[in-house]
Amino acid sequence: MPFNLDRLKSHHSDLLNLLTETLSDMLWVKDLNGNYIYANKAICDELLMANDTQEPIGKNDLYFAHRERLKHKENPKWHTFGELCFDSDKTVIENGKAMKFEEYGNVKGEMLYLEVYKAPFYDKSGKIIGTVGAGRDITQLKNIQLDLSKTLQGLQAQREILEYQANYDYLTHLPNRTQFMNRLSQVITKNLHNGTNSALLFIDLDHFKEINDSLGHYIGDRLLIEFAKRIHSMVTKENLLARLGGDEFCLILGNIDDLKEIDSVIMRLKELINEPFDVEGHWLYIGISVGVAISPSDGSDPDELLKNADAAMYSAKNNGRNRYSFYNPSMTLQSKQRIGLESALRKALHQEEFEPYFQPQIDATTGEIIGMEVLMRWINGSRVIAPDTFLQLAEDTGMIVAIDRLIMQKALKLYLKWQKFGLYSGTISFNLSSRQIEDNSFLEFVRKNINPVLEHYPNSIELEVTETQIMLSQNRSIKVLEALKSFGLTISIDDFGTGYSSLAYLKKLPISKLKIDRSFVEDLPHNVDDAVIATTIIGLAKNLKLKVIAKGVETKAQVDFLVEHGCSTMQGYYFSKALNYQDMQNYLTLLPSKGLNL
Repeated sequence: MPFNLDRLKSHHSDLLNLLTETLSDMLWVKDLNGNYIYANKAICDELLMANDTQEPIGKNDLYFAHRERLKHKENPKWHTFGELCFDSDKTVIENGKAMKFEEYGNVKGEMLYLEVYKAPFYDKSGKIIGTVGAGRDITQLKNIQLDLSKTLQGLQAQREILEYQANYDYLTHLPNRTQFMNRLSQVITKNLHNGTNSALLFIDLDHFKEINDSLGHYIGDRLLIEFAKRIHSMVTKENLLARLGGDEFCLILGNIDDLKEIDSVIMRLKELINEPFDVEGHWLYIGISVGVAISPSDGSDPDELLKNADAAMYSAKNNGRNRYSFYNPSMTLQSKQRIGLESALRKALHQEEFEPYFQPQIDATTGEIIGMEVLMRWINGSRVIAPDTFLQLAEDTGMIVAIDRLIMQKALKLYLKWQKFGLYSGTISFNLSSRQIEDNSFLEFVRKNINPVLEHYPNSIELEVTETQIMLSQNRSIKVLEALKSFGLTISIDDFGTGYSSLAYLKKLPISKLKIDRSFVEDLPHNVDDAVIATTIIGLAKNLKLKVIAKGVETKAQVDFLVEHGCSTMQGYYFSKALNYQDMQNYLTLLPSKGLNL
């Protein structure tokens, strides 16, 4: 059959209509008012009549938008295409050129996204009489993009969290060790380049472990948070405060011209923590030991400077805590010696090289021995090592708990032996470390090891604690001391007058005895101040109906002064030094029944 052009032309309109009606893309023509002149099947089915059964021809997008709003007025988040479509049509007409838009709205309860192309529709004279448009459903692509965007946002948020965790302490939100070391490296580099000095302060809380062990990690964490807040309040932009871990903090001071500036900063630190911390109803007193290293003279790299500041901090602790020390090279040797001593101490504990020594307590009016204080000694081969060599390290490492208990067990065996053979019937007293008081297993240890002795010899065992130990954790200390007293133990305050307990607080303590510290005895009777303090303590004890004993008595004049002012119980080199088991047994055996000849 020959090709018939006329027939093809006659079917042109039908073919065009068939094409536009079967396309998946949306096609439409609108007049200047936005009324639909033509809309193909795709736009009618998917958009205009998807939410409405009204025929679109002769109506504009605002009509459909209004009907949509009325149908879904209870849903303020319902979006329609109408307003967007109407506005974009006006934009095309005003600009007189084809434009691309992205339009969206709710269709059948779901968000639909369209990529739309619109162009002016001209008459034969070139006048704009409406718009023509084509649209494509890009919802799937848009959802992929939105999901990807959410994923990227999530990844970015996760990245920020990980970056924060990598550089900041989770508890105090201070810079952590990683950020601190980076900053310290920058500071040292700047010092070396500019010829300036900076200071590194290594800050450690005194007795923090005791608080943590006794009151729990929650209270310990809250204390660290409050401590960090107080200290951070004085940190300037030029400085950096970081938490390295546990109770260790570091403060970088930039551009130090004079060591007096460091002294001033540390004094300010101490002022900030002088007031007790109220942590969940616990009033906690803390001190700080601070080690100072100067950059770059004390270390030309971060690790070296930190190590030396740490050594200076331990020097401050070893010299009595709650103080500060500047680094000097001898401290590095001390640090190495400390490591060696700790290793030897652990070995000694394992091999039970610690032995009890006994110092007699005398009634100076009769010369009779009425008590004995148990002291510890480390017997290392032929060497007898005094506690001042290792006691602080034993406290810091927590080994003091096991050492104290070993001494108690050994001493009580000897005490029972002397009681059995009639050599001694007085009291025996033990010094309690703060670690022991704070240890949750201590009361059970007492039940198993001390209570059986008390059943046979009531009121025979005394426990000595210092004011400072009690004040570290007042509520906990009182509860433990009250429990110990209920077991039948006598509680005494050792080194009274050297701590910082108030007289009002003293009345709350379940104590029976005060011990006058040797520092108030050694210059008696000639030192007026010591004489006043000693007599005041004696008077205080009497008024509170407490017994009193003096330590460190070395001369007859001291004995006479104390007896004259009402303190007849005492101990010291005037009577006897601390004795090992055999010497103490000989002392008890040879001591005349009528007592010492004073």
